[in-house]
Amino acid sequence: MTDSTLLHELPAFSAARNPDAGALTDGKETLSYAALQDAISRYSQGLISAGLKKGERVAIYLEKRFETVISSFGTTAAGGVFVPLNPLLKAEQVGYIMQDCNVRILVTSSERLATLGPVLAQCRDLHSLVILNPGPNTLFIPGLQQISWESLLTAPVGHSPKPHRVIDTDMAAILYTSGSTGKPKGVVLSHRNMVAGAKSVASYLENRADDVILAALPLSFDAGFSQLTTSFHVGARVVLLNYLLPRDVLKALEREKVTGLTAVPPLYIQLSQLEWPAGITEHLRYFANTGGRMPRETLDALRARMPRSLPYLMYGLTEAFRSTYLPPAEVDRRPDSIGKAIPNAEILVLREDGSPCAPHEPGELVHRGALVGLGYWNDPAKTAERYKPLPGREAGLVLPEIAVFSGDTVRMDEEGFLYFIGRRDEMIKTSGYRVSPTEVEEILYATKLVGECIAFGVDHPAMGQAIQIIATPPGAEPLDVAALLAECRKQMPAYMVPQGIEVATGPLPRNPNGKIDRKTLATAWVERPAPPPCFCALTEI
Repeated sequence: MTDSTLLHELPAFSAARNPDAGALTDGKETLSYAALQDAISRYSQGLISAGLKKGERVAIYLEKRFETVISSFGTTAAGGVFVPLNPLLKAEQVGYIMQDCNVRILVTSSERLATLGPVLAQCRDLHSLVILNPGPNTLFIPGLQQISWESLLTAPVGHSPKPHRVIDTDMAAILYTSGSTGKPKGVVLSHRNMVAGAKSVASYLENRADDVILAALPLSFDAGFSQLTTSFHVGARVVLLNYLLPRDVLKALEREKVTGLTAVPPLYIQLSQLEWPAGITEHLRYFANTGGRMPRETLDALRARMPRSLPYLMYGLTEAFRSTYLPPAEVDRRPDSIGKAIPNAEILVLREDGSPCAPHEPGELVHRGALVGLGYWNDPAKTAERYKPLPGREAGLVLPEIAVFSGDTVRMDEEGFLYFIGRRDEMIKTSGYRVSPTEVEEILYATKLVGECIAFGVDHPAMGQAIQIIATPPGAEPLDVAALLAECRKQMPAYMVPQGIEVATGPLPRNPNGKIDRKTLATAWVERPAPPPCFCALTEI
């Protein structure tokens, strides 16, 4: 048997090697690799029978469950492109993404469908809904083919048209991440990107078939989906977890004898403050961090609770799936480092003119190699900003090599270890999510409860950054902060809800271009000797 080159071959090849091994656990139920592969095959044939053409997009709007995984890998097996939608997204955000990438089929539950009715009417390319657990009260949407999950998977195998032929450079997925313009942008990843990422990450984490990996991150994140791909590559078992409290994570680690955990700093901060069952470190072989820098005190606390578990500190960007990791042997010597390039990738630190930076000189992190994505969906201008030819590498090449210019400022020491300095743009990194301040502001303006507003990130001990708002009243009436926060909770995912709202009088200051001066306001707010009390909003991870 040859090695996997296509995304859906990862579970298929593991099923061929060890069909009875556990592949996925959800609650008390476990699917074997044979059962998972059978469901993926049936789902893919059902999609083709439903009219899916090669390269068409299938959106998946579900929490973590068996059907989410089957849909993701089954879509690529049919020759389509899956679009995982974060289950925390609100209807308007789901609708925007589906319109942006011309989704043809949506997979969701009857309960979630009930919240989407008004926005689906605007998705003109959508022709079919695949619905889990439909019932007599399931929302009916005229003009759309509505198929139950059960009927899709029970279509006669062998009587449908053959799957569309795909190769490793074809599109496999579009992962949406917040953009600096206020609207999410879709990062297009190929089969090659995702399979190369699985092999690379599994190699340095030393994943193996007897591993049990806890999927605690959203599968709409590159790092979250990576828990599936790395596990399926080696034939390990993945435990799906939709947790409500950090203690639920500890219970799952203990109950399932988990050997590998990857999470974001806010969750690790919360976990470090809990009492851990003594036996977890006996089976938890490693814990890995992504989505921002882990505070040193948190790392120390985790290592004290898990003395036999190896820490891996990682950095990645969706545009290149994964980028760097710090080996556990280096953690004590350089705990602030994001490490070196993962296998089969090269990380460069470049000046604005494209020349390499000297040791310790700040520059832009640039990623080259097999994990470099295909660009942003339907956005050539943004693609040209981030995906560019490497300076000095074009000589003699008819087609220049394209690398990802991250927009992150880093420095590299004499031994090649990298250290994160900051972002060049204004993105807010909160609870492991990248949030566009412009997107937050657009939602605030839509409430008609503010006159002017500005959003920015401020340091927060648990979330990395918290979202702070400065706003003026909409007119002569005072600004109703409680009503504004209530609207935010209706319109935003919990991680996007502002932690603080400060009311200002008069117009907000402008920069020379006439725009509200976000940088000046943010700097002045942070440097205040006594910041005003925050009106706090609950934030989910």
